[in-house]
Amino acid sequence: MTAVKDFIVAIELGSSKITGIAGKKNSDGSIQVLAYAREEASAFIRKGIIYNINKTALGLTSIVNKLEEQLDASIAKVYVGIGGQSLHSRKNFIVERMDTETIITSDIVNQLIKSNQQTHYQDLDILDVVPQEYKVKNNNLIDPIGVVGNQIEGHFLNIVARSSIKRNILTCFEQAEIEIAGFFISPIVLADSVLTDVEKRSGCALVDFGSDTTTVAIYKNSILRHLAVIPLGSNNITKDICTLQIEETDAENLKIKYGSAYSLPEENTDDDKYPINETRNIQAKLLNDIVGARTEEIIANIRNQIMLSGYQDKLSSGVIITGGGANLKNLQEAFIQKYKFAKVRIANFVLCTIKATEPEILMRNGRLNTLFSLLAAGKENCCQPEKTKISTDLIEQMEQAEKDAAEREAEERERRNKEAAAAAVAAEEEERKRKELEMAKAKANDNALKTVKANLETVEAAVAKVNEALKNVKTAQANKDSKSADKANIAALAGLKEAQTVKEKTALTMNSITDEAFLSEARVAFNTIEAMVDEAEQTREEVTRIKDEVKRENSIFGKWRKLTEDIMKD
Repeated sequence: MTAVKDFIVAIELGSSKITGIAGKKNSDGSIQVLAYAREEASAFIRKGIIYNINKTALGLTSIVNKLEEQLDASIAKVYVGIGGQSLHSRKNFIVERMDTETIITSDIVNQLIKSNQQTHYQDLDILDVVPQEYKVKNNNLIDPIGVVGNQIEGHFLNIVARSSIKRNILTCFEQAEIEIAGFFISPIVLADSVLTDVEKRSGCALVDFGSDTTTVAIYKNSILRHLAVIPLGSNNITKDICTLQIEETDAENLKIKYGSAYSLPEENTDDDKYPINETRNIQAKLLNDIVGARTEEIIANIRNQIMLSGYQDKLSSGVIITGGGANLKNLQEAFIQKYKFAKVRIANFVLCTIKATEPEILMRNGRLNTLFSLLAAGKENCCQPEKTKISTDLIEQMEQAEKDAAEREAEERERRNKEAAAAAVAAEEEERKRKELEMAKAKANDNALKTVKANLETVEAAVAKVNEALKNVKTAQANKDSKSADKANIAALAGLKEAQTVKEKTALTMNSITDEAFLSEARVAFNTIEAMVDEAEQTREEVTRIKDEVKRENSIFGKWRKLTEDIMKD
């Protein structure tokens, strides 16, 4: 193929993969994709955060090599998107006072912006700033330049992330010897590619439903108002399915092919099953209960972020969902039915026209939307220009300079390796703590399940007492023994109270179970408890009725009525 000399390159560091793309912008506004590559990254990037510097650097090198092979050209630099778990927004305001009434100029506004950028957050870096509005004499303005006042108040939305995020990215690219042309905040460029001008202006919530994270960006009046990353994604649904002793690959296939984010109560019967593999099936209701429960949790977190933004009643364009997780069946219904979102749109492709020869790139599944957005945001040509011939003396000078640079690079590489080793140790410690926490949760869930099962046996014994009381009161009725009938009624009441108390305790125990697999098994036992207690309540009412009847029959009035009835019969 003919070597391409003018193109833009973008790389996305995702939760489950590193992806790279090269392309050029056409005069009609479309984008021609020239090269695409991907590398699995779940072993060294988690929730968009780099945990292994060396492996990430190797992955970046592989991505660039694959792109260069397809382009038949060298890549000089790349654009990089920043996302991940710690990315979020912080509101801030800066006040500038003047001695006299002054016309607000661009210099005054720029000084406000500069002062805001110097705001210090512990362990956080400001990656970008989105001006919200300016206040002059109690008037809120988008553009205050030219307005007269002696004080101006600037409101800003600072996009922040942990300090290590950008530092680790820079270290990885330096180690891979790849120059960075520029950084983009992934959710912001994604919004520019999938939201319409009307949606941004009238107000909407953009939800990027990814593998390990879900990003929520709130827009109103064409301005970003709130940004948050939820540490939950579609991969959590897969892991939930895996708790049923199902391999991860099979669990992912079940989720994609059969999983439903929302199902009507009568939609699946106990006989409906889905194939896991050639020898094993899973109940459709159980699968969709698991998928629906985790989806409901993610939607609840999304709704909470919308509430925190303060714009919950101002989003006329509703919710726009994108990302790979947006392919989950009935996801729109889950948003609408569970939390009453009025408008929900699935953005399974970017708004601009994408041209490519590979069918995978043109699949309308939302998985490459962020990557397309990064490519669209790039401006500079990323192609490495061809080297020109230079004189022999200059070559010698450059060779010496290269040797000196190599020595400096070796020293710097050693320093970075030490930092990387320290970071790896810290990551291992964090992983150890995470596993300990998971084991503790599993143990707590197991103990809670055992308690529920033990409570079932206790309720069975209590209900047996109630049933025995029914037999005794019937015997007392036959013998016309009021005292025995009273004892039977007291025994029935005691048995019922015991069963009801255990039921209430079991309900509290159910609330402590966090794992769906344990919860599903516990629900079966708890449903049995509820049914037995309901039956015991009815039995106790029958005992009381018979007791009262025996009492009436043994009273003076009852005996007189009986005697009268006998006389009438004679």
